[in-house]
Amino acid sequence: MATIPCGIAIPQAFTNSVDIELIRKFVSRAEALNFDSLWVQEQIISDSAILEPVTLLTYVAALTTKPRLGSSVLLTVIRNPVQLAKSLATLDQLSNGRLMVGVGIGGAHVPESVFGVSGDRRARRFVEGLEVIKALWTQPRASIRGEFWQFENVPMEPKPVQQPHPPLWFGARDAIGLRRAARHGQGWMGAGSSSSADFLQQIGLLRRLLDEEKRDPAEFRVSKRVYLAVDDNRNRAERRLQEWFGLRYKRAEMATRVSIWGSRRECIDKLNELVRAGAHHLMLNPVFDELEHLEVLAEVVKQL
Repeated sequence: MATIPCGIAIPQAFTNSVDIELIRKFVSRAEALNFDSLWVQEQIISDSAILEPVTLLTYVAALTTKPRLGSSVLLTVIRNPVQLAKSLATLDQLSNGRLMVGVGIGGAHVPESVFGVSGDRRARRFVEGLEVIKALWTQPRASIRGEFWQFENVPMEPKPVQQPHPPLWFGARDAIGLRRAARHGQGWMGAGSSSSADFLQQIGLLRRLLDEEKRDPAEFRVSKRVYLAVDDNRNRAERRLQEWFGLRYKRAEMATRVSIWGSRRECIDKLNELVRAGAHHLMLNPVFDELEHLEVLAEVVKQL
């Protein structure tokens, strides 16, 4: 495979009915092709058929033995951190320690009131929720005295297989979010909805913030989700990406700004730009013809 690890997004959003057979074939083949990791994202409320991420990863854990399993990203502010800690610890157990927990703070597009939580003090709730999760994962009897969560001597077993806990990778775009990643995380994944140019700017800022937080860059992973389409017919690839972005995000024009598309050589060159910029890992996200893309991308990543 590649000189850097490459993961791939699991088929998760469907135009019509959910295709379980596609998921099964995809993850089995991805494992056989030695992709480093398999990834999901979170969108609970949608008029498209999108599977819940933790449940989907648990299913995939039973179908595979080698690739790591990641979320990019869980919106933890809309979840109960005690219940989420239990679900993720269980998933880490069932996958024999393969979980990578990507987390994000969300934004105005997340209707928090639907989930029974307030939009006030989102950043504080986000950080405190992660403190709750880590306490339950690492302390024999967890105690938290926070603004939103207070409890003492709460046991939760089993702990995750990975010690002290599964790695936390942050999704973030702005300086405040990147500082949280540098301060609290073990990695950062550039958003798929940001361009390669955005990534170059963000990684420069992240490096400075890691230095300010006295974090060792060698122990902090940097990744990028990449929406892409490999096709010698560039116009067809761009059109199909626009169609998908129009359905998925209601913003067809977003495809041209954030995606990579074109021939194998063109895609390899553009992915290598991200590697040269400092990506330690790439998460590739084909959005149509997933099984066909899986085979092509297995060859593409050998040249990264």
